Amino acid sequence: MSRFVLLAVLALLVCVSVDAKQAEASHILVKAKAKAEELLDEVKNGADFGELAKQHSTCPSGKSGGSLGSFGPGQMVKEFDEVVFSAPVGEVQGPVQTQFGYHLILITKRSD
Repeated sequence: MSRFVLLAVLALLVCVSVDAKQAEASHILVKAKAKAEELLDEVKNGADFGELAKQHSTCPSGKSGGSLGSFGPGQMVKEFDEVVFSAPVGEVQGPVQTQFGYHLILITKRSD
């Protein structure tokens, strides 16, 4: 009987983790709102988001074009999380203010 219970629990955990929301995003983090707005204008005018992240982001992720990889709800600060799990995929969002500064956020993938 205990093997059956263990297998049932493992199956449930697999189902929950498969169905869980996930997102992939990149960001550019800067200290000043004016700088974030300037970079947003550059993106809107065709600049490459990843290159701007490499050049301007104060986050270590800037070295990889701002990529934060895959994460679930609650793994990022609240203000960031709210944008990533509600805004349209593929559109740059921001500036979004957090305790770290101002972010431009590019949601690249999300499972809802």
